[in-house]
Order: sequence, then C-alpha cells, then structure tokens
Amino acid sequence: MTEAYEIRLRRVVQHIFDHPAGDLSLDALAEVAALSRFHFHRVYHAMTGETAAQAVRRIRAHRAAHWLLRTDWPLAQVAAAAGYDNAQSFARAFRGQFGLTPAAFRKSGRDTPPALTLRTGVPLMFPVTIAERPALRLAALPHRGAYHEIGKAFQQVCAVFSARQLWDQARGTVGVYYDSPQSVAEPDLRADAGIAVPEGFDLPSDLHETRLPGGRYAVMTVKGPYAQFPQAWDQLYCNWLPCSGSEPADSPPYEFYLNDPTDTAPAELLTEICVPLK
Repeated sequence: MTEAYEIRLRRVVQHIFDHPAGDLSLDALAEVAALSRFHFHRVYHAMTGETAAQAVRRIRAHRAAHWLLRTDWPLAQVAAAAGYDNAQSFARAFRGQFGLTPAAFRKSGRDTPPALTLRTGVPLMFPVTIAERPALRLAALPHRGAYHEIGKAFQQVCAVFSARQLWDQARGTVGVYYDSPQSVAEPDLRADAGIAVPEGFDLPSDLHETRLPGGRYAVMTVKGPYAQFPQAWDQLYCNWLPCSGSEPADSPPYEFYLNDPTDTAPAELLTEICVPLK
C-alpha cells in the first residue's frame, strides 16, 4: 500500500513541474493523485513534510527565477508561464519566496557585485578552495534535458525516500552533471539527481546507483538562489580553472546541496560546486 501512495505522490510532483501554469488547485491535484480531496492534503503533507500548496508556490517561484535570469521575457510573460493571473500577484508571491520583486531579482542576478577578484582582474562571484572530498555512493534517477529542470527528478527521488522512510540513511543531496551546456544540445544534456547513501544501503528498485570518486576537488561555495548557477559554473571553469595551475580529472563534476529548499529561503541556500582535479 505504501508503494501505491508513493506512485501517486510522484505523479503529483511531476504534474506540478510539467504544468506550472495549469490548474494546481487542491481538487485538481487530488484528481491527479486519484485520492479523495478530503484526504489528499493530509497524505501529501504526511509523506513530504510540506503542504501541496506550499510545494506549488515553491516550484512556481523557482521556475520563474530561472526564466527571469535565463530569458529576456517580459515580466508579464514570466508571470503567465509560472501560473500567475497577473503581474501583481506574481510579484507578491515571488517576493514572499525570494525577498525581492521579480524586477529587482532579475537586476541583482545580472549585476551581481564581485565577492572575489582574481589577479587577472576577472571577478568571481564566490570563493573557490581545493579540498579532499570522499567518494560518494548515490541512490539516483537520471535527468535528460535542461539542467535547470532537474528539480523534478530530485522531487521524485525525495518522494521515494519520504514514502519509504529512508531519510535516516541519507547523507546529502547531490546533482551530477555529465555534459557541457555549451557543447551539447539542451534536450541531450545528461544528469543524475541523487541522495548520498552508505555502502550497506539497499537501493529501492526504481533508483539506480551512481558512484563518484574521492580525491582532490575544486569547490566553489555558492550562496543564494539556484537560478544563478549557470553564471557560477561559467566563472569556475572560465576564470578560476585557467589561473589555478590545476587540470580537471576524468570524472564528472557535481553539486552538493547543503540545505533544503523546502524550508530555506532562496537567499540562504548553500551549494558546493565540485570539480574533480588530477
């Protein structure tokens, strides 16, 4: 029976990501889950730790944040794509999640003041250190397509861990990115959304194992919304790496997420971008 509820929960999460501008009312989501509207909200909250309404607000705001920084769409178009009836309701809801109006967020994301300057004079958004990182074993799901859409794969993995009460064995949340967006067409980009787990962990049948080697890594610690990640990655590879005297190793880079976007303000999110070094 738990597995049946898990499947329904994952179907709802996928629906929210795929249809941010659609009908995401409690009744509509209950229908997607094939559960009575009298019980759906209790089941969803019990299994995920947030209400369905909170999930809808969070996912819509985070998708809007990516569009604000990655497109030149007018604010009204971003609002409509994210499922808001008008610019006023969009601005109010977005500010509730990000602490800034959509216009201010777009400006701040494109005009970020440098936190660190290289000897070349090229600004880095965030500091980079070289550190020894342990090997990681992940329980993961694959993601294919735009990297900023990987959240829906993460939601699916988290649904499995919540439904089966596996969080006591989780050791962190990790996104593995195999391709460069500059050289691979967006629909063909490959990634894994995973939870780090110990060696003795018995992987659920619908998750696969991904292993990341330990060793020396360049680690950029990013504070703030996920929407700024493309800029951070570009600066790590284009500005820091050529000046570092280091060469990347033959294994994929990854992001290690240090806190949870379901209970952390976007401005306070902490993420480590980790690039393996020879």
